[in-house]
Formats: sequence, structure tokens, C-alpha cells
Amino acid sequence: MITISKPYLPPLEEFNQYLEGIWNRSWITNNGPLVTELEHRLTEFLGVAHVLLVSSGTAALQIALRSLQLKGEIITTAFSHVVTANAVLWSNCKPVFADIEKKYFCIDPDKIEAAITRDTCAILATHVYGFPCQVKKIQAIADRYHLKVIYDGAHAFGVKVNGQSVLSSGDVTAVSFHATKVYHTIEGGAIITNNQQIAETCALLRTFGVSGAVGSIGAECIVAGTNGKNSEFHAAMGLCNLPRVNDFIEKQKQLSEVYYTLLKGLDLQFPAPPPDTLHNFAYFPVLFPSHTVMLSIRDALAAAGIEARRYFYPSLNELPFLQGASCPVSEEVSQQILCLPMYYALSFEEVKAVAEVIRIVMSNMAISTIAV
Repeated sequence: MITISKPYLPPLEEFNQYLEGIWNRSWITNNGPLVTELEHRLTEFLGVAHVLLVSSGTAALQIALRSLQLKGEIITTAFSHVVTANAVLWSNCKPVFADIEKKYFCIDPDKIEAAITRDTCAILATHVYGFPCQVKKIQAIADRYHLKVIYDGAHAFGVKVNGQSVLSSGDVTAVSFHATKVYHTIEGGAIITNNQQIAETCALLRTFGVSGAVGSIGAECIVAGTNGKNSEFHAAMGLCNLPRVNDFIEKQKQLSEVYYTLLKGLDLQFPAPPPDTLHNFAYFPVLFPSHTVMLSIRDALAAAGIEARRYFYPSLNELPFLQGASCPVSEEVSQQILCLPMYYALSFEEVKAVAEVIRIVMSNMAISTIAV
């Protein structure tokens, strides 16, 4: 079986060194020393002012939105994980979907501006598959209409635009460190911001809204928060994996280049990174010429023991509890896109096996079409 993803696990003896320290301290949660150390190392690695570890990417997005005290409509992309839109609902705001541009599958800035009303309070955009949104255009729109900008950066760890981490864009960014990501802490996520006030508010919100240790002298409940903390065990995994991130990205870049070479000449679209972008190659999305072709490829891969994923499907504006205006590009892309296996341990031979299945099926379908 060739899976869609597989988390990297460091040498057990390396992880055990951190576990011994956890056992000796008996401090396993509530912002322990490993959490603090990882936050510091992440700020250095990303070149940002504030990184706050939380329990998941979902929690990061929910807390980030709550920290801005938003009311009204939030314009967001129709092509993202459902968590992106759900976080808007959880913040008691209304998601308004804008369509995407087809080249990189990110929200189209022109569609954002067209969707702004007197009730619009923010823009929530997703860096899809590690391809960065047009952050300068989005920020210009936000400045013009006095809107907050939040990014879902779950796919964008390690991505840089003109030498700067894309995670530093906007007012605040939420990232996921789930086991399937290019950098993981098993479960977890982080809130990233260069704004001191936002960082302080998010720090309160992730610890029940209480300043200081709960129950300690001087602790005070200031806001209605939640339990968004992460543990020392997750931070230990993050500390093991962080020095290897560039190796992960380089290997997955090489795997992507093999895919590009082997699938060249087929009626497919797979975007290459923009010239000013240092990509993370966390995913390998392929846009097939039709829904029928995509399903045929998916089924043929499954029959060969290869897992591929419709990521994302359906377009969020088509979900029954998130219905919005038509987003034709997002709807079309969600019908035709498939993510192929991509992870550090994937071998070049396995990539060749995946590509061979695709070439055979598309060749047979072309012959059948000619015969008809």
C-alpha cells in the first residue's frame, strides 16, 4: 500500500532523551519548558515576532478569529478544508465565499473586493497546497476598506515569498502541526502574529482566559477563553523534527520533480511554484481534464494499492450548512483535483509506480475516445 501521506518519526533514542526530562520534571502540560523552547525556536526559524503553540490547527484558527473580536461577515475562500469556514461560524460571524483563481487555487483578490459590503469585517484566506495567496493585493484591499486579514496557513509551513515567511502576512496566521503536515508535532498547531496585542490576547484565550496559573495567587479570569494548550510530549516531537524541515522539503521537491517528468505530456495541470516563492512541496495536486477522468484515475490507483485524495471536495459553498453564492472555479476544481502520495519516506520507485498507473489509464481513455 502506498499511502497518501506518512508522518516522519525521529530516531526513538532522540525522542526518549526529551521523555526522560519530562519524567524527571513531572511537568507535562500548562506551557512547560519544552513548549516554551519550541515557541522560541519557531520564532527564529520563521522570522516572526510571536508563535503560540496550541492543541490543533482548528484551535489556532478559532482563537485567532476570537482575538480580533469580529462581528459581521468574513470573506473567505470556497476552496479549503471545512475547518476554515467552520471557524468563522464558531466566531459568530457569517462566511461569505469568494471564488479562487485557477492557477494556484487560492482566493481571487478581485472576487474579494466584489464581495465586500457594509457588514464585512475581515478576510480569511488559505494558502492552498503551500502556494501563497496574493498577500500584497489582499492587504491593499484590507487597508482600503479597514478590514482585518487572517490566514489559514495549515499548508504553508516553510514557504517563503521574497525570502520572508508567508506565515508573517496579515494580522494573524493559524497553522497546523498535524501528523500529515510537512512539519508536525503529532497533533497541534500554532498562532503566528507580529502584533503584540494580538499575541497577548491569544495567550489568554488558549488558557481559559485566565492570567497566570489557574488557581494560583493573583490569577484572574479576564476573558471567556478555552483550553487550547499543547503538551510537553507534542513539543518534544516538534523539537526533534524542526532541524529536519529543510531536509523534508528538499526530498519532497525531488519527488515532485520526478512526478513532473513522468507525467509530462499528459492532459494535466500541476502548478509549479511562482518564481519568487520558496515552496514546501507538501502536496502534489493534479488537476485532471474532467470529473470522469479524475474518478477513473482515483479508482485505478486504489485498485493498485495506491491512496490518492480529493482534497478539497466539495467546494465549501456547496455544503448544505454553508451554502453561498456560486463559485464556478472552485466548484470545477473540486470536481477535478486529486492529490497524489507525497511524504519524506516516499521512494522514487513508488512515485514511478503512481505515475505509471496514471499514464496507462489516460492512454486507455484516449484510445477509447478515438474509437468512439
